[in-house]
Amino acid sequence: MESIKTEETRREFVTIEELNALAKTPFKNEVMKRAALFSALTGLAFKEIQNLTWGDISFTKDSGYNIISKRQKTHRDNYLPISSQAYSFTNGKTDPNDMDKIEKVFQGLKYSAYVNKELQRWVKDAGIDKDITFHCFRHTFATLQLFNGTDIYTVSKMLGHKNLSTTQIYAKVVDQSKRIAADKIKLELD
Repeated sequence: MESIKTEETRREFVTIEELNALAKTPFKNEVMKRAALFSALTGLAFKEIQNLTWGDISFTKDSGYNIISKRQKTHRDNYLPISSQAYSFTNGKTDPNDMDKIEKVFQGLKYSAYVNKELQRWVKDAGIDKDITFHCFRHTFATLQLFNGTDIYTVSKMLGHKNLSTTQIYAKVVDQSKRIAADKIKLELD
C-alpha cells in the first residue's frame, strides 16, 4: 500500500533587493521591523525571537556574536553564529554581557491579526507585491543563504532542522530561479 504524499507548499520569501527596500521603508511598529529583519538575517522563527533574552547571546572577539538557546519547536540546544549586522537590530550594547541576562531582547514583540495587517502594509509600502507573513523572513534567510552558495547542510543546521529533507524545499526554490534565469537570455535568430 502506497503512502499518501503530502503536497509541497510554496515557500514565499523576499529577494535581497526587496529586503533592502523593507529596511529603508518606515514601519510604525519599530520592534516588529527590527525583529523581521533580524529573522531574515538569522533564520530564527517568531517565537524564538520573542523569547530571546540577553542571556542567550554571547560575544567574543574570536567568534563574534552567537545565540545559544533551545530551539522552540524541537527543544534541542542550538548554537547559532549571527552577523554584527543582525546583532545591530537588537539595539543592545556592543557587548551583550552588559545587558540584563533575563530581559527580553525584543521587548513588546507581539503577533496578532492586527500586527499581521500592519506587516503586510509595510511590505506593500516597500513596493513588494507578495503575501508576506513573519515566517516568510525565515524562508528568506534560507533561500538567500542557498542563493549565495551556502551549502544545504549548513543552512539546515542554522535553521535547526532535524532532517536535511526539510531544508531541501528551499533548494527547489533556488533550482526554479536558476531555470528562470537560464531562460532570460535569448538570441534573435530571425
